[in-house]
Order: sequence, then structure tokens, then C-alpha cells
Amino acid sequence: MLRTAIALPLLALLSACSHTPAASSPHVLLLGEVHDNAIGHAERAALLRERIDAGWRPVIAMEQFDTGQQAALDAAMRDCADADCVVAKVAPAKSSWTWDYYKPVVALALDRELPLLAANLSRSDASKIVKGGFAAALPAELIARYQLDTLPAPLLAAQATEVRDSHCGMLPEAMVEPMAKAQIARDVMMADTMRTHATDGIVLIAGNGHVRGDIGVPFWLRRDGLAPQAVGFLEPGTDAAGFDIARRIPPAERPDPCAQFKAPKPVG
Repeated sequence: MLRTAIALPLLALLSACSHTPAASSPHVLLLGEVHDNAIGHAERAALLRERIDAGWRPVIAMEQFDTGQQAALDAAMRDCADADCVVAKVAPAKSSWTWDYYKPVVALALDRELPLLAANLSRSDASKIVKGGFAAALPAELIARYQLDTLPAPLLAAQATEVRDSHCGMLPEAMVEPMAKAQIARDVMMADTMRTHATDGIVLIAGNGHVRGDIGVPFWLRRDGLAPQAVGFLEPGTDAAGFDIARRIPPAERPDPCAQFKAPKPVG
């Protein structure tokens, strides 16, 4: 049953979720985001801080760092005194992430001495999968573990719909399934990172699309026998069906996201 965050305190909400794992199981929590919504980022950081203040000491996994950055992230977390330093040492000079939104999470990990994990597939590896399939970038054992050669048809179709919609229906159809597989590969990489560090509890910081329980990271975590809780931070009009908990946030002001696909290409 879906629960909303309108009337209940944050801690009560999370403890009341119907997918709460048994006491003997690791606590696996996924906190979503709308990437450009500052209010949602602030509310998520407050929720995580509240859980930690109550005594939870999770590993924190982040979509915003690629797995290949783990050594650099470990060194920065060891040597840096603040989140600005960590981001400066690890984040690339050119990045699509608005790092000010994520610094409170990094600062919380530093302050409470919590492990911080780089969880995502790199952009270059995702591009390889678009061009050559899962085997072009993923280890054979990972492909076998998650049976990526025999993807469930409904999952692939749902991811293809997400890719189509996110590109405003303007993506060439031949690109849709390969890009859906790249999205699946990101989910699998994040799920596998969480699986290998879930003994004492782990939380994932990622976009709502990755956090969705029906087709995102939780789908793959359940295949590993884990019992994830998925919290979506959702703007008005967004379907909440894929989340265990839906927290409604005001919409961010932004230009028409489809304008880039509609604009005529310059000649010459």
C-alpha cells in the first residue's frame, strides 16, 4: 500500500512502510530526487539527517559518483575537512550535477564518519552499452548474476517508455531500446554496489527513476533477497505508484524541457 508523507512524521512514515525488512535483515533505503528541484534536495537531506540522528549509521551510496571514482572518493573523505574539498577533489571540472545540492549529504557523511560509496556506471560505459549491449561494458559475472541476457519483457518495455518520454518522443526509435538497456545497466550497477555493502544498512541517493520499485534499483535488489524501501520526492502530477513512500514537493521553475528537441537545427 502506498503511503504519503502529508500527515505522518518522517520517522513514523519510514517505520510504518509495508516493506520494512525483518529485524535480522539489513535496512536498505532508497531516497529519490528530481535533479533540479532544490526543495526536494533539502527535504531529502533533512530526512536522512533525522534518521541518522535517531541512531542509524548507514553506508551512503550516491548515483552522482561513478564506481571508478571510489579510490579518489575514499582519499578525499580521508583527507578533506569539508564537502567543498571532497567535491573539488572528486567531481570532474565539467559535470551535469549541481553539486551544491549534494554537499549536505557529503557533509553529513564526513561529520558522522559514515562510508560514502560511488555507485553509478560511468557515462563512457553507458555509451558502450548503447552501442554494443551489456557485454560491451559489464563483467560477465554481473550479467550472469542478474540474468541480463534474458531481461523481463515488461521491465524492458517500461524502461523504453521512460526513455521515449524523457526525450519528448523525439528520439529515433532504433535508439530507444539500447538506451533503455543503458539505464538498466546503471540500475544494476547501483544495486550490486548496495548489495555488497548492505550488511549494516545502506541508503542510496539517486534520481526518482532509479529509485522506482517496479523497474529501478529495488527491482534488482529484491532479486538479491533484500527488502528495499523506495522513497520518491515527487512534483505534482507525478505518478507515485512505483514508490513505497511518496513525498510531494513543489515544482521547480524550469524552461520547457522539450524545447531543445523542438528547436530547428542551424543550417551550415
